[in-house]
Amino acid sequence: MKILTVVGARPQFIKAAAVSRVIRKHHREVLVHTGQHYDRNMSKVFFEELNIPEPDYNLGVGSGSHGRQTGTMLIKLEEVYEKEKPDLVLVYGDTNSTLAGALCASKLLIPVAHVEAGLRSFNMEMPEEQNRVLTDHISNILFVPTKSAEKNLKGEGIKKGIYNVGDVMFDAILDFKKLAENRSEIIRDLHLEGREYVLATIHRAENTNHIKRLGDIVSALNECGRTIVLPLHPRTKKYMSDYGLKFNKNVKVTDPVGYLEMINLEMNSQKIVTDSGGVQKEAFFMKKPCITLRDETEWVETVENGWNKIVGTDRKKILDAILNFTPSKKQENIFGDGKASVKIMKVLDR
Repeated sequence: MKILTVVGARPQFIKAAAVSRVIRKHHREVLVHTGQHYDRNMSKVFFEELNIPEPDYNLGVGSGSHGRQTGTMLIKLEEVYEKEKPDLVLVYGDTNSTLAGALCASKLLIPVAHVEAGLRSFNMEMPEEQNRVLTDHISNILFVPTKSAEKNLKGEGIKKGIYNVGDVMFDAILDFKKLAENRSEIIRDLHLEGREYVLATIHRAENTNHIKRLGDIVSALNECGRTIVLPLHPRTKKYMSDYGLKFNKNVKVTDPVGYLEMINLEMNSQKIVTDSGGVQKEAFFMKKPCITLRDETEWVETVENGWNKIVGTDRKKILDAILNFTPSKKQENIFGDGKASVKIMKVLDR
């Protein structure tokens, strides 16, 4: 069987690292990188350090408006699909690359498998939510990571092709945690040895593209009195410059870091503040209290389990959570057994 995998953004590289390793033991895989993330620290470094095979195609789409970016992907993907004639297209997550990969395959009557299906924030103003819903409704095989994701799909009338395999990012954490422990040079370089710090990430357009929301986040981080480590996303850096926002000295700003360095920073942090869905999960895997800079989350289980607090971008709520939030109960096993990739392969074999 020839499986064509479409990736384009950091979280998808991580998931593909776990799943592609299993796929290639049994079948031929054609790996297509749309180029949605093109900065070296957001893209190529992940292929290098996670030992992901070099993409067979790099479409070089780059940045742009949602419509232009998705449209360009569709045009270029169609050429690849018609040339490669895959038996199945595999897509991950909720990016424009996800939607373009699934929609192009569906138009060409190629079966689509969606890894991380069924997630819902129930906020259709989010581009990610639109991508998730549309991708799920044109997919033939839906690999869900949690029980609530399965429930969401059935509530939308999707009854067939659903497989609860667990979370592939949990697979990746188990695979790469030991390697990440050896990346402690980032702790040394940032002069963090023996110091407590809070790790932060900010990248979602709903926060970066609005001066009030981003300004309140920056103010809270500046005023909390804690050491904050912030690998700064290129989009966030641009908007901070546009808005004239600056961090105080307690916020240690770095360039985007590789996956293994990020895991090392997570492992050694006191708490994590983020608007990233993937980092919310990684915080849970690392048993770190998570403070989410959004008004809702698709990872509702982490909130229900008491390890994730939703604060939006309210300055006072962010400050209070950084200073006072602690998990309310012991973690439950909500993301599977770390063998999602093997289960995905068994389903595809059938």
